Amino acid sequence: DEIAQINREFRDIDKATDVLSFPSDPFPGAPLGSIVISVDKVQSVAHELGHSENNEIALLFIHGMLHLLGFDHEIDKGEMRQKEVELIERFNLPKSLIVRTLEE
Repeated sequence: DEIAQINREFRDIDKATDVLSFPSDPFPGAPLGSIVISVDKVQSVAHELGHSENNEIALLFIHGMLHLLGFDHEIDKGEMRQKEVELIERFNLPKSLIVRTLEE
């Protein structure tokens, strides 16, 4: 799996994941960074949860973008989760990645 290779190469984590974010070096006018989304995961999770692949991509994009904006659910006190909830409600999307993970 291609995203597993990227995860292994850049994060030393030897498994597939659904989304990865790579911030760029900050300078005026620079893009925030890159977001890599696993099409395989999008298809399987969307099917498993009964929503569209477009909705799953939107959820993963929001998650990745929040990381590029400096949020980190692994160390924050729920700020990223709250921002995800706000955005998914605003765009009428299914449960966020963090919410799904917390419910497992």
